[in-house]
Amino acid sequence: MSASKSSEARNQVGGCCGSGQAGQTRSGCCGGAAEGTAEGVKQLVRQEYGRIGAGERRGCGCGNLAEQVSKNVGYSEEEITAVPDGANLGLGCGNPTAIAGLQPGETVLDLGSGGGFDCFLAAKKVGLSGKVIGVDMTPEMIERARDNARRGGYVNVEFRLGEIEALPIADASVDVVISNCVINLVPDKARVFREIARVLKPGGRIMVSDMVLERPFPDWVRESAQGYVACVSGAVLREEYLRLITEAGLQGAEILEERDASDFFMDPKDPLVNQLLVGHPVEDIRGLVSSVSIQAFKPQSRSCCG
Repeated sequence: MSASKSSEARNQVGGCCGSGQAGQTRSGCCGGAAEGTAEGVKQLVRQEYGRIGAGERRGCGCGNLAEQVSKNVGYSEEEITAVPDGANLGLGCGNPTAIAGLQPGETVLDLGSGGGFDCFLAAKKVGLSGKVIGVDMTPEMIERARDNARRGGYVNVEFRLGEIEALPIADASVDVVISNCVINLVPDKARVFREIARVLKPGGRIMVSDMVLERPFPDWVRESAQGYVACVSGAVLREEYLRLITEAGLQGAEILEERDASDFFMDPKDPLVNQLLVGHPVEDIRGLVSSVSIQAFKPQSRSCCG
């Protein structure tokens, strides 16, 4: 992204968090997300995750190595070491491939595929008779994932540039949709779930790991632009999250796993988290945000989702 576009993205959310200036107050740096436009939030997220994809900075709110973060959210040592170097960026808040029940021959779609970590794990489960498609909004992540796929010899995986609110995927063409700590970054979550319903085959299923709120955040978190990049400010109440899934035409929405996200995610030593906390102790948000893994299904009737 050019310098002019980077500046535009920061200005649209009313802060300078994308510049990586740690230690400034909310009014001086990380304020204004609530007053900014949805497009401004998207541009900030695109900018920051593009920087991660390009290797210019580390991942989302993780103060430890990516491998340790992945272990904390449910990946095994075998899974972590099974993918090419550079695929695991420590960006997840769960392990959707472990509980999605993937079967040989299935077509899997990963929303916000990043470096391809979950795609490569899914590819081993669906086999050469199956297919995995990763969609990401940043060219840097797509380039990184494609390079990882080439180095790893994954012939049943492809990566497409696009937004998850307007998926570059045909109607009723995938068996399973997975996603890992990505939907919380999108302002229009209802549109994402409608897109999921559109691309799923009748009888298809979703398995997403994401952040949800147990009760509303304080204003200083909700209004933090950097909090969106840290995967927390964009989260919604769990009841709303489940409602949006159901309103999209999907059925049986159920939380299969959950944990207090602050226990493994909010490392107060991390510079990104320091920008989010802006002088507040991490205890102020402990217990407010949970990491959950949610499944749901598309009904067999083709008329369910428009």
